[in-house]
Formats: sequence, C-alpha cells, structure tokens
Amino acid sequence: MKSSITADILERSSFDEIIDVRTPAEYAEDHIPGAINCPVLSNEERVIVGTMYKQASPFDAKKVGAALIAKKIASYIETEFKDKSKNWNPLIYCWRGGKRSGSMTHILRQIGWNAQILDGGYKSYRKEVVTKLNTLPQQFNYMVITGQTGSAKSRVLEKLNQLGAQVLDLEQLAIHKGSVLGNIPNIPQPSQKMFETKLIQALEKFDANKIVFVEAESRKIGSLHVPDVLLETMRKSPCIKIEASIEARVEFLISDYDYFIQDPQHLISTIDYLKDLHSKETLARWKSLAQEGQWPTLVSELLEQHYDALYRRSQNSNYVNYETATSFNTADLSAKGIDILAKQILMGPHHV
Repeated sequence: MKSSITADILERSSFDEIIDVRTPAEYAEDHIPGAINCPVLSNEERVIVGTMYKQASPFDAKKVGAALIAKKIASYIETEFKDKSKNWNPLIYCWRGGKRSGSMTHILRQIGWNAQILDGGYKSYRKEVVTKLNTLPQQFNYMVITGQTGSAKSRVLEKLNQLGAQVLDLEQLAIHKGSVLGNIPNIPQPSQKMFETKLIQALEKFDANKIVFVEAESRKIGSLHVPDVLLETMRKSPCIKIEASIEARVEFLISDYDYFIQDPQHLISTIDYLKDLHSKETLARWKSLAQEGQWPTLVSELLEQHYDALYRRSQNSNYVNYETATSFNTADLSAKGIDILAKQILMGPHHV
C-alpha cells in the first residue's frame, strides 16, 4: 500500500517542483521533463559506494553513502532551497524511489516542507514512456514527406511548422540529419531514452484531428532507433514527394552541410563509413575531391552514385504509398523556394 509521503507518477503535475537526486550522468541520460538535478551523490561517489556495497560490506557502504548524502542535502538547504516558502511541495525521485530520494524527502519534511517521494522513482516514469510509445503514435494521422537526399525535407518541415502546421521533426529530436554523413560535428546525439522522452513530449502536444507532417525515415537516425509503433504507422501513411532538380539539391546540400566545407577532414574521415558499399578507388576519389574543395562535383557524385539508388529502394520497400504520392516539383531550394514549396504542400489535396 502506498504511504502518505509517496506520490504516483500521474500526480507529478500537482507539485511545485520535481527534483531528480540521481547523479549528473543518470540525469543526462534521461529525466522527467522539467525536473531539476540536485544529485546527492556524484558520478564517482555512486561508483565508490556501489562497489563497496557489492565487494566489501553493505553496512560500511551505507555509512559512507549516508555521510555523503547528508552533506549534499545540507548544501542544497543552504543554497537551492534557501528561499523556498513554507508551502513549497517538491516531488523527489531517484532510480527506484529508494534511499537517495527517501533521505532528502525525510529531511525536507522534518523542516516542514510537504516533500514527497515519487513511487517507483525514475523507473515508474520510464515505464509510462514505454507504454505511451506503444499507443500514442497510432492516435495521429501522418503525412510523410519523401524525396531524394538534398530535397530540403527537414527545411520544408521547419517552414511548415512556422506556417502553423503540426510537425514531428524526428531528425531535430535526434540531433542528426538522418544519412550516413548526417552526424553534426561536436554535438552528440541524445541517449535513446532521452530521444524517446522528447518524442513523447512532441506527440502529446498534437491535435489528433489535424494532420502531422513527418519526414520519411529509416529505422535508425544516426545511432538512435525510431520506435517500432511510430515507424510502422508512418510506413502505412499517405505520402507526398518532393521532386527537386539535381542542381537545386547540390546547391542546397553545399549550403546545408557548410561545416564540412569549414572542416574537410571531418568529411574525409566520415566517407570511410561507406567502405562496405563502394570501392577503395571511389572512396579515394571522393576524399580527393573533398581535399581539393571541389564541392559541386563531390556532392553530385555522392547523390548519383550512392544516395539516390539507396533512397529509391528504401522508399519503395518501406513506404506502401510512396508510388502513389503527390509530387511537388521544384528547381529552387533557396529560402524563398522552400517557403513556396511549403505553402504549396499546405494547400495540397490532403489539406484539412
């Protein structure tokens, strides 16, 4: 039976603040949206205490852990919580709703604050996310934007969003451009769990009576997996197709991947990802073109010899409505051209 000082995950919105007392590493991997991180053990301290618990003495580990946790809680009372009013009621959680959150909750309640522990801790939140991933994606009607690499699909989504349409931008959530060369330098992708948290946040904002525009994706975006139920629903959904000229696509990609031009060496090393698909001679040529800054030639060859064939096979086999998709033709993928394209899409036969 749930005690009077614990709260269910569904009650979290009724609290003034949600406090995640797990380590910074645990918090960075994923956390309840809106929660602040007040770790009672550092990353290193948790390893030390955990190792002592398993390999030496659970009793000694608890003593060491309790001393460290007490010091941290004291510091938060003197800083983070110093100006909180008497009526402040925070919800506190750790991994399972155990000793870390229990310790902070006990001390805060002794002061007079109505602190409560999240029943089940982070694991209860994660269970909720997994449940929603299996049900929520099916509640919406999607319009899948397809088109060969360099067709500015992500920029079209961005413009559709600005024009008031409902947009699910999976690549933005994944911090990746989707292709094998799509990693963004110096900006790591989120963890799989954080990606799924952000995905649920995005879906929960949508109106089920309106279309959700989404870009056609493969099963993986960089290192992250698109949840199965969402992907299966997308693949059965109606499609539209952006048909852009090769010249427009080359010009767009050179602009959109400008960081490769700033750092050709990064692109040269990334080209090696294609070693299982192309000959050593082809890869050597592409690296040479990058080294020499011959960007239009390089991008044209990458599109014609690599991306286009892969894309056609992928869309035909995965998106059942790809062949019957309404096409939108363009030779202009400048900002103005993308604006025109997005407005044409909004006024298409699917418009609701």
